[in-house]
Amino acid sequence: MTRKLYTPTRRALLKGGATLGAASLLSAPFVNHAWAQDVTYDGEVFDAGGAVLNIGEWGGGWEEFVRKALTDQFETDFNCRINWDSSFPWFPKFVTQGPQNPVYDICNWNLPNLTQTKQAGDFFLTVDEVRENVPNAADCWDFAFASGAGITWAYMPYVYAYRTDAGEAPTDFRAFWAERYANKRGTYGTENGLMHAFFMATAQEFGADQYDMQAAFKALEDAMPMKVSEFTFNMLSLIERGEVDIAVHIEGEALSLKRKGVPMDVWMWDSKPILTQTKTISRYSDPMQKKLAFALMNRTLSPEFLNAFGDEFLWRPTNANASITAPLAEEGVQNTAEAVNEFWVPDWDFFVENKLEITDRLNRIFGL
Repeated sequence: MTRKLYTPTRRALLKGGATLGAASLLSAPFVNHAWAQDVTYDGEVFDAGGAVLNIGEWGGGWEEFVRKALTDQFETDFNCRINWDSSFPWFPKFVTQGPQNPVYDICNWNLPNLTQTKQAGDFFLTVDEVRENVPNAADCWDFAFASGAGITWAYMPYVYAYRTDAGEAPTDFRAFWAERYANKRGTYGTENGLMHAFFMATAQEFGADQYDMQAAFKALEDAMPMKVSEFTFNMLSLIERGEVDIAVHIEGEALSLKRKGVPMDVWMWDSKPILTQTKTISRYSDPMQKKLAFALMNRTLSPEFLNAFGDEFLWRPTNANASITAPLAEEGVQNTAEAVNEFWVPDWDFFVENKLEITDRLNRIFGL
């Protein structure tokens, strides 16, 4: 998809100048620092000598599963210890400690927050630097590298979750605006990334492209009144109770409600944007931690872990050699070049640059 060029704001230019200034300082010869040493990884197991790897990743049932399916064995194999922090958000922690004192060696993100942090300083290795040291990355689809600062390992398409007993199924993106859904439409508050993606998809549908903010504002005004939720699990409750007949959602999580027997289904937006799970590696982590981060990234991208993760949470894998979990395969989902060809990652750099304006206007539209 072609990106439209846009004129950066004065705030963006000032921030860019500050970043360049920081970069010039970082170019000084800090040869005595541990992180100045070259680190490479070839995919083999090594003895980390009891080193601690600091990671930022989601908690709850997610953490419980990933520990059992991935990191417990990783600690044994590499003779290391995982220090897991699930107290999101990550952005303020990174910027408070600064690039050269990273709070996490490897961190899992949704792209809006990752992009905000990436724009604030030289925190992360580039995609190319990571790919050189993560053998399983060679088997990933191209969109896994769209962030420029990490590797996407799992994803879900954005969808409409809709009740099948509320009339005909949606057949296009504008079905959300149908009169029969008046006051029974569901979307999210302005801090939820699903609202951000919905905003850009709406701009693309009703305007010239995903950057047409005025077209999106007008369309969302026309969609009012809507039920505004903060979280996807709360939206599922609204659908289950019949308070919402159609809602912005993500594929796997919404299908979990269908599997419970609720009369609902999903329709993938025809523009096919995706929500991603993306891991970064901190540029200034110490050599042993950086090498461990490469190794953990490599195992995260392995078909064995991705298959197990997909079975548990219904996320799709970015590794072409991984399989699609049976519940998604029954819905016709495939992990082939043709199947993933039209997926795209919204331009989060653009969104972050304009977030203050977008948030302020949407809050007024929603009456928040």
